[in-house]
Amino acid sequence: MQRRDFFKKLGTAAAVAAVVPTMSFAASAPKPTGPNKMDFKTAVDVITGGKTPKKSSKVKLKAPEIAENGAVVPVTVTVDSPMTASNYVKAIHILNGKNSNARCIDVFLTPANGKAMFSTRIKLGGTQDVTAIVELSDGTFLMASQSVKVTIGGCG
Repeated sequence: MQRRDFFKKLGTAAAVAAVVPTMSFAASAPKPTGPNKMDFKTAVDVITGGKTPKKSSKVKLKAPEIAENGAVVPVTVTVDSPMTASNYVKAIHILNGKNSNARCIDVFLTPANGKAMFSTRIKLGGTQDVTAIVELSDGTFLMASQSVKVTIGGCG
């Protein structure tokens, strides 16, 4: 290989490497209302594809009624599901109602998980509802909500 050919190819590779990270591969996704912002309704529509999730007693959302610190609010979601190859929980999504970005976390599961359960800590900027949306393998969506009163500010 000649030195000029090497530098031409190196320049091309550098140009591609500089452009690819700025390209958007999610052209069909809704645009957020600001940097990293998505309101609650938009987040639910993105997750469910426009379907309306049903409230269900199969979804257990455990969060404190009063959170002493909004920066570290413990949340646990448990779903009553057999977790078999034909009937399992595909995803658990935790959302909030009033933060600038409604989506807290998305967890994807398979039957190999054995149990449909997830526990984490989320940030809440103030008193608001926390909602868990569960996607089942048959394409249906279930949900559970709980209000959390925050006494010390979190992310707001």
